[in-house]
Amino acid sequence: MLATDQIEEMICLVAAMDRDALVDQFRSYRATFPLDFTDHFLKTAPLDRLRHIFVALCLQQQHVPQITFPTAA
Repeated sequence: MLATDQIEEMICLVAAMDRDALVDQFRSYRATFPLDFTDHFLKTAPLDRLRHIFVALCLQQQHVPQITFPTAA
């Protein structure tokens, strides 16, 4: 089970992600069941909805993927 601090950190990280970063996470996430999101859905769903789905996925899988952000130049 994820610790409370892990969950809080994951939510903060996901909240800071833009659509492209979230789509990349969905495409590379290794779940114990198939993830089948269409390109259309990933492009048109509200960003907050995608964030919610991704957090729920991580919680259900009890796994927080490595999330990195590009550094400013």
